[in-house]
Amino acid sequence: MIKSMTGYGRGLVCEDGREMTVEVKSVNHRFLDVSFRLARPIAFLDDAVRTGVAERLARGHVDVFVNYVNHREDARRVHVDMQLAKAYRQAAGELSEALGVKNDLPLSDYMNMPDVLTVEASEEDQDAVRALFMRALNLALDDLTAMRKREGNSLRGDMMKKLDAIDGLRESIATRAPTVVEEYRAKLSQRLSALLSGDIDEARFATEVAIFADRAAIDEELVRLSSHIAQLRATAELDEPVGRKLDFLVQELNREVNTIGSKASDAQIAGCVVAAKGEIEKLREQGQNIE
Repeated sequence: MIKSMTGYGRGLVCEDGREMTVEVKSVNHRFLDVSFRLARPIAFLDDAVRTGVAERLARGHVDVFVNYVNHREDARRVHVDMQLAKAYRQAAGELSEALGVKNDLPLSDYMNMPDVLTVEASEEDQDAVRALFMRALNLALDDLTAMRKREGNSLRGDMMKKLDAIDGLRESIATRAPTVVEEYRAKLSQRLSALLSGDIDEARFATEVAIFADRAAIDEELVRLSSHIAQLRATAELDEPVGRKLDFLVQELNREVNTIGSKASDAQIAGCVVAAKGEIEKLREQGQNIE
């Protein structure tokens, strides 16, 4: 089954006061390239992101966005810097004594002094957060894969139409090819008769026709072209990543058509070659977005 490399998916999981949101978007790329940034409290998920995506996707540039919120009561704790608070109190006493004023600072003033109280995030339960992340990631990847499949089905239908068009052009070339040598024989005979007043060396004439026939022979190319078209159709039905194989087969398709174009000295065949190359180029562009 053909899958596009373009897609978007989102997964949200809430459990035990924790909320994990994962968004995944992908575009075409020659290989699998995973890009993401993690907040410091969940930086330990680095390997889980890479491994989780690699298990599900084969190609594409993938951006992963992770948002984690801990709503649990033990998510944060207040740290009191007692040494700093005592230092503030000592400094206040010294200042009071030096200025001759009463030292009557209330507790609330000490609590508001810089760095006396700091709110810190509690250490996360890494196993619980990792399990939550994997569930959200797989939901996002399910969503992404469904979108990739839908677009892949559209690409497959369009690809089949283009392969049908190329196959039709191949049949036109195969039908035209045998008549090219006969037309060359008739034209050469006519020209030689006009130049030599009918006195033609039949052996030399036959040799020239044979040389032309050998040089213009495209039977093998047509057979390989038909084989490549059949392989492309079969590959499009495989239930696995087929993008690279399709890239290779399209290149081979183009090579055979180019060879036919260089061998054939016929306007009709040349026209079919130009049309086929146009369809092949469209196939190549499509193949760049197939996983």
